[in-house]
Amino acid sequence: MTSQAVFVRDGDRFLATELALGPWAPGALHGGAPAALLLNAFAAASPSPALVPARITYEFVRPVPVGPLGVRIEVVRPGRRVTLLDGFLTDPEGIEVARARALLLVPSELDAGTATPPPFPGPEAGQVNDWTDERPMFATHAMEIRFVEGVFREPGPATAWFRLRHPLIAGEPMAPLELVAAAGDFGNGIASELSWSEHMFINPDLTLYIERAPAGEWLAVQSQMRVTQGSVAMAESVLWDERGRIGRAIQALLVGPRAT
Repeated sequence: MTSQAVFVRDGDRFLATELALGPWAPGALHGGAPAALLLNAFAAASPSPALVPARITYEFVRPVPVGPLGVRIEVVRPGRRVTLLDGFLTDPEGIEVARARALLLVPSELDAGTATPPPFPGPEAGQVNDWTDERPMFATHAMEIRFVEGVFREPGPATAWFRLRHPLIAGEPMAPLELVAAAGDFGNGIASELSWSEHMFINPDLTLYIERAPAGEWLAVQSQMRVTQGSVAMAESVLWDERGRIGRAIQALLVGPRAT
């Protein structure tokens, strides 16, 4: 039976369920799951409700296992208007598997009138995710994905709407920013320039710039990948809700043939 949440809180640790699994290695999580978990911890550790996450940079140091996982937050730079936090995710042996740094800022009170609605249809017009798998995993069972440009299985730029089908943490309300981290890690997956069957394109990092928290349950990821011989491959995504742009996601990619 499929779990009803991506993580289960167990004291000061978190047990990842099969809903957190990724496509690259057996027993390893999709990057969006630990990214969302660390963002949840950053929000809880914020020294003031006036401060909001503006940038989060993740380093996926090792494959993140199913669990139990430990989370630790450290204050690097405290401040009333600018704060820096470091977050660490450890495996059952206490080995660091992921880390992140969050920049928290006070939002602007000014308005230059630059907000615009998304230049593509909303989620109601999207096509259902073409990637199906009987095994529960993050991309197929934790997330609902609707494409308005491109599909998983065809190379090229793509735009898709995402929402979480299940809570991030069992028994706890879902925060809008958790969806930003969960969906922001999909840029390389939905917009690959290479075939899934023959290549891997793993991101050892993820940087999110967040202009504001999304309104509503849907978030769109508008993505493209660049792969050029002799250069580091990258995936770049613009993030939207149904009102307008909310941020950007950038991933450096390790690209190569799949092992046979």
